[in-house]
Amino acid sequence: MDFTITGKHITITDAMKEYAEEKTSRLPRFYNTVSQVEVVVDGEQTAGKIGIEIIARGEHSNVFVATEAADDAYKGIDAAVRKLEEQLRRKKTKERNNKHTGTGGGYESA
Repeated sequence: MDFTITGKHITITDAMKEYAEEKTSRLPRFYNTVSQVEVVVDGEQTAGKIGIEIIARGEHSNVFVATEAADDAYKGIDAAVRKLEEQLRRKKTKERNNKHTGTGGGYESA
């Protein structure tokens, strides 16, 4: 899985990069086609908040985006990852439920 972190108006520390990479590395567990994750940290938000945006790209042009504004970058990463996990969980559930719909023309009972 490819991982990218970018900072706008803020310097990304090694600790912040490792933390974000650790948290986002769990995403393929919820939806296994996630192949690329991009984290954007924006330090110039209103009211002294730090904006976090996580973009997860999967196969078949599936793109999942979660945004969060928080006082601390680490708290923002946690909240955005939780939002993204929920999106991935819902998508996986939808795919599983739609996979075997219909009565089909299969076997008849004797």
